[in-house]
Amino acid sequence: MNEIFTAIPRDRVISVHPQFVKKKLGDAVWLSRQEEFDRLVVAIDCDLVSSLPLTVRRPLAGTLFGRGQVDEIASQVEIHEADVVFVDHLLTPVQQRNLEKATDAKVVDRTGLILEIFAARARTKEGELQVELASLSYQVSRLVRSWTHLERQRGGFGFLGGPGERQIELDRRMIRDRIRQLERDLVKVRRRRSTQRDGRKRKAIPTVALVGYTNAGKSTLFNRLTSASVYVADKLFATLDPTLRLLELKGGGRLMLSDTVGFVQELPHELVDAFRATLEEVIEADLILHVRDASDPQVIEQGIVVTETLAQIGLDGDAAPPIIEVWNKGDLAPNVKSRILPEIARSRVAMSALNGTGVDDLLGLLGTWYEQGLIEMKLKLGHGDGRGLAFCHEHGRVISKKTGKSSMRLHVRLSARDAAMFKLKDGLHVLTDG
Repeated sequence: MNEIFTAIPRDRVISVHPQFVKKKLGDAVWLSRQEEFDRLVVAIDCDLVSSLPLTVRRPLAGTLFGRGQVDEIASQVEIHEADVVFVDHLLTPVQQRNLEKATDAKVVDRTGLILEIFAARARTKEGELQVELASLSYQVSRLVRSWTHLERQRGGFGFLGGPGERQIELDRRMIRDRIRQLERDLVKVRRRRSTQRDGRKRKAIPTVALVGYTNAGKSTLFNRLTSASVYVADKLFATLDPTLRLLELKGGGRLMLSDTVGFVQELPHELVDAFRATLEEVIEADLILHVRDASDPQVIEQGIVVTETLAQIGLDGDAAPPIIEVWNKGDLAPNVKSRILPEIARSRVAMSALNGTGVDDLLGLLGTWYEQGLIEMKLKLGHGDGRGLAFCHEHGRVISKKTGKSSMRLHVRLSARDAAMFKLKDGLHVLTDG
């Protein structure tokens, strides 16, 4: 007996792009914003049937748009039989409700859309907790009914919809109780991460965090450097949950590489707050690789967004670790060149994580940075001290080795922590346990 599969049609949606006259961003920037927002809409597997830019001279408290513009949106909804209207701006609860009444469609603002994408993409328990916390923080001032238009194809958790998930409005007390529980759960996550970081510090393994605008190629670079298999897609926010892998340097050193969530302009503050546990991998990093899409016309503006987001989590000025700029996708922007300088924080590497061009330059720069944190010392080990010799090769760099009748002499470079593990006993250096 043949089974019959019925295809479920994707929701027909309209995106609306308010372009505020007072911001004076210019046509190219507004067009880039429009394209980016439309990509966010497509990322949740909707059928985008119309993309409508609207010039806003004076935002109205009740609807954001003027009456004629609201009528135009409603007309587009009717013509295209749209289910949802996405607005590329943060809407107040009143504006959202009034636009829904005027258009007879579900209206979702920029924050709601990004939350929905995050809900669909989170894979770990930590990611789920953080998305739910962000979503409830967003909902607490709105208390809107479930978003029932997208439950058919989403992989999310239903914080913004799903008739079988959240049919009844949660009152503020219930939401706040849940928020408090989530915050307690995330404190446990932070403690666990802190313990893991302490373990890495005891082993003297520096952490290098990849940051950058979403879709800049961080995960592709992460996979290239560590031979990992992190999910990679030409989508915004393809990576949400942090991933850590060990990176072995040619000179013998080891680094812990961290792949993190991508940033985007006007990232909702609910997400910055809720994802602080994830972003702690960046906050605690010893070095940051700022991955940039060299082929994107808005690469400069995107860089500013990343810098501002890092400042939001306290990484600016003297509080920030060294930052190396990695201009990725060099296969699409061959005119961008590397700039390798003695001062690591001013260096720039032009490369392509996709085809491997420039990877050796980046690894060389990482090796140089790693060795800057090492100290030179001379050790005298016993002939039978294979453990001490192996430790020097594994944790540092052996510059030279001379074998005598009763001992071997090593000229090595080690971190201060590792160097302190050797104690002098009976004329020989002996490796201790800490």
